[in-house]
Amino acid sequence: MRHREACAPPSQFLVLLPILLILSTGAWAAPKYKVLHSFGSGNDGAGIDGGVALAADGRLYGTTSGGGLYQYGTVWQLTPRANGKWSESVLENFKVNDPRGDEPGGTPAVDPAGKIYFATQEGGGPYTYGTVFTLAQGSEGWKLTVIHRFDRKDKTGGGPMAGVIRDKAGNLYGNGGCAFELSPTARGWRETILHCFPAFRGDGWGTYAGLIRDSSGNLYGVTEQGGTSKNCGEGTGCGTAYKLHPLSGGRWQETILHDFGLGNDVSYPDGPLVMDAAGNLYGTTGGYNSGTVFELSPQSDGHWKETILHRFHAGSGGNYPGSVIIDAKGNLYGGTGYGGGQCSCGVIYKLSPQYDGKWKYTVLHQFTGYDGTGGGPTIFDGKGNLYGTGGGGAYGAGGVVFELTP
Repeated sequence: MRHREACAPPSQFLVLLPILLILSTGAWAAPKYKVLHSFGSGNDGAGIDGGVALAADGRLYGTTSGGGLYQYGTVWQLTPRANGKWSESVLENFKVNDPRGDEPGGTPAVDPAGKIYFATQEGGGPYTYGTVFTLAQGSEGWKLTVIHRFDRKDKTGGGPMAGVIRDKAGNLYGNGGCAFELSPTARGWRETILHCFPAFRGDGWGTYAGLIRDSSGNLYGVTEQGGTSKNCGEGTGCGTAYKLHPLSGGRWQETILHDFGLGNDVSYPDGPLVMDAAGNLYGTTGGYNSGTVFELSPQSDGHWKETILHRFHAGSGGNYPGSVIIDAKGNLYGGTGYGGGQCSCGVIYKLSPQYDGKWKYTVLHQFTGYDGTGGGPTIFDGKGNLYGTGGGGAYGAGGVVFELTP
């Protein structure tokens, strides 16, 4: 009898039980961060300047701008294993003045057949300023093919720092001082210059961020400087957001969607834009205090309205954000270069739209240096996991590739 009384839950425990269950559920739902690979050990490459591409078979691909056998960068592959670990393979090593290009960077693009498209910032031969190349796997292994070399007659200013994107027809788009299109033809790849961004013309310059494309074929991007504002730097402008619209006859028209730095506005947009299902654009800036996340919404009169969703400040919440990505529910995910934790190594965060029109900011992970620094997510898989890159890591400054389950 006494034993039964001892086992019977007291009434106050029954009251606390739902609370404990809620806390337990919250603990199980906590974000899970995992380093898939740390670079800088041996000849596996070092220095990650771009994001990752996810192939249909679940493998990840990316580049390092340095390290490898010849210290001028690598192309790498990460393969998931049954035990939950990932194995790295170096597919290509680059040399100084490599005819294929050197210092690869940006985020690769993958086509449905598994062919991967990369860009280099330098090299490619005499008087060249980077390349675009493909890697395709065949019966004899991986084959690298250079499909375009940037030179002075291109007037593009060099290889695209952010990599290239691909449309369903197989055309590639990128920015290297000028926005360009590479189209496959029977005689090889044809380059078309869509728009150039010379300094001091008012439409922006500093095309370090990549392009995005909507379902109608319009391209969107940002310039880090330029525009009409004189409130930044030496009067060179605070940056712009723009749209490139295809016209008949192969011509393209540029429209400035937003001029940054006017009034109490933000400045220096950084990273590619993302678009939601309603056509709103989202991005980040690094020049107002410690950076912002902003939204640009199309209006009925043809103008675009800017709304600041979050302002960063020094501290545990992180500051100086990189680019953002968006999920099917409209949540934004990104990373910061600084702040968060004792080492101020940056954070991964989530911004969620609320019913009252505000946005909720949540820190999902604080980098420790050993598990990365100043990184951010660049792609989702089909299960909602995020994959991205950062600096730091187990071997110093080689960088990391990570997975985050929010």
